[in-house]
Amino acid sequence: MFPVMTYHRPVLLKESIDALQLQPEGNYADLTFGGGGHSMAILEHLKGGKLYAFDQDADAAENAARITSKSFFFIKNNFRYVDKFLKIHGVPQVDGILADLGVSSHQIDTPERGFSTRFQGDLDMRMDTKSAKSAKQVINNYTEEDLHRIFGMYGEVRNAKSLAAAIKEARTSTKIQTVDDLKLLLNSFAPRGREYKYYAQVFQALRIEVNNELEALKEMLANCVKVLKPGGRLVIISYHSLEDRLVKNFINKGKFYGEVEKDLYGNELKPLKSMTRKPVMATEEEVHENNRARSAKMRIAEKF
Repeated sequence: MFPVMTYHRPVLLKESIDALQLQPEGNYADLTFGGGGHSMAILEHLKGGKLYAFDQDADAAENAARITSKSFFFIKNNFRYVDKFLKIHGVPQVDGILADLGVSSHQIDTPERGFSTRFQGDLDMRMDTKSAKSAKQVINNYTEEDLHRIFGMYGEVRNAKSLAAAIKEARTSTKIQTVDDLKLLLNSFAPRGREYKYYAQVFQALRIEVNNELEALKEMLANCVKVLKPGGRLVIISYHSLEDRLVKNFINKGKFYGEVEKDLYGNELKPLKSMTRKPVMATEEEVHENNRARSAKMRIAEKF
């Protein structure tokens, strides 16, 4: 009934499906459809229930069009608007929500998308290819101060200030337009023997800025609480510390920064209960088969 999609291997597939505690007649949301791996696994458990899948990527939309199940509904939009679009579909609340954050294997392996340091291509990095802001525009138009900020905050690049100054100087003579253009500049700043890690840090910072990822994640998490039924499960898979910290704090404290609020009687005021003391990690076998799973951390919460 469902197509086989090989362009992206879903991470922690069994673990995430188990965590959702799927009910055959329940309604669910997959906020990061991608290649459809998680969605198809969810659909296999539904009999009368419905799945609402979100993704802003055009290639993901093409994949979704191949699914013919009457239980499946695709919404081509950013997951930060989950509450708005579920309401449009007449769904006030769902029984479970899954989000597998980050970049899909297909996006990484498509040179013209500019997500990977392994290929030559334009500095793009847009999740939504119709978006106005690209990595090329960030590199060539942002002030030195703003470049310093995003490299330090989003990439945790140690020499972020020096790198930002070098980019400002380099672009005065020639625009930095391709992956190789940027890598050539980065070579002077990357620690010897750790060049690829340094590239990854800088590219992560640019990608987060281009797609406004952390703000979208915070908005999505807050809106998930609105549409999740009491007793419903929230399952989030993240791939770097910035994402995981936001998810962990929101689940444990009901907020992204600071300590959990309490009422006059000392009861914690938060909408979710953590179902895992530590994040669920991929097995050695899965990491061997899919290297992307190495950094994956899955956190599970249940709405009070």
